[in-house]
Amino acid sequence: MSANSLGHLFRVTTFGESHGKAVGAVIDGMPAGIYLDMDAIHKQMSRRRPGQSDLSTTRREDDIPEFISGLFEGKTTGAPLAFFIPNKDVRSQDYDALREIYRPGHADYTYEQKFGIRDHRGGGRSSARTMAPWVCAGAIAAQILKELGVMIYAYVSGVGTLSMEKDPMEVVPADIDKNAVRCPDPAIAAQMAESILQVKEAGDSLGGVITCVAKGIPAGWGEPQFGKLPAQLAHAMMSINAVKGFEIGEGFALSTKKGSETNDAFEEGGKTSSNHSGGVLGGISNGMPLYFRVAFKPVSTLRIEQQSINRSGEAVVFQADGRHDPCVVPRAVPIVEAMTALVLIDLYLLQQARR
Repeated sequence: MSANSLGHLFRVTTFGESHGKAVGAVIDGMPAGIYLDMDAIHKQMSRRRPGQSDLSTTRREDDIPEFISGLFEGKTTGAPLAFFIPNKDVRSQDYDALREIYRPGHADYTYEQKFGIRDHRGGGRSSARTMAPWVCAGAIAAQILKELGVMIYAYVSGVGTLSMEKDPMEVVPADIDKNAVRCPDPAIAAQMAESILQVKEAGDSLGGVITCVAKGIPAGWGEPQFGKLPAQLAHAMMSINAVKGFEIGEGFALSTKKGSETNDAFEEGGKTSSNHSGGVLGGISNGMPLYFRVAFKPVSTLRIEQQSINRSGEAVVFQADGRHDPCVVPRAVPIVEAMTALVLIDLYLLQQARR
């Protein structure tokens, strides 16, 4: 079974490796006659691209997608929409010393056990570089959703032990990109940036949390029983490199409360007086804002000595080289937004087909 595709009616299949010639995707099921806003696509790509601040890797990539199919005079034709993103700033020699070593926390060992072969250059297919096409595809899906009145925004709500407790519904999207951390609270963002720079200097790394909100979703999106909206979101989010946790609405906190404290009472028009459930009932959207959190582990590549084994099973001590983020969450914000858009556009089309 191949697992390089996401979606049912809006189906995205990706290809490429970190140090190959390019990464890219084919979108099958793209509606015809959609004018692609290239500026919006490029904006999202620039938010994910490497080398954008002192908080990220020094790898430099333009990340400008080149469309080769399904587009005519700026509009989609209904044919598969295909694009690729060239890999320009690769330094494969930085990984020569890792050819025989399994890096802790990475997919080196598991990929070789599964396929019998692995690309040691930057992790190959397991690299976060392969998510650049996800952002492009998600930006396209977001354009369609925007026309339907659906708005998606994500932001960094936690880095290490630091967290922003502001209500997701009170966040102003325009504030998110006012700092390199992409935290809409400037005071907390400054502390987060300082923490990231400190671990970067020490050769270590930090994890964090991204909160995502989607407003304007009507009631009825989601497919019972194994296609529930939160299940589809969890699948998409857990597919992102370094993600170790997902919770929707109040999530794990609900397990500590009584039912009388957590039920969302209905009001006239089908709205609810509260939104503990995060915009979902029975796996189907209820018309309230959707919100969830995604937890990222610390980056596994460190510039300090680590113990591991080589392909012969011998113990080794090594220090990683190459260019890596000390904390992935600032650049992962547009990835979370993209995956949310891809899930929602597919569920929208499924609902249209059902009707």
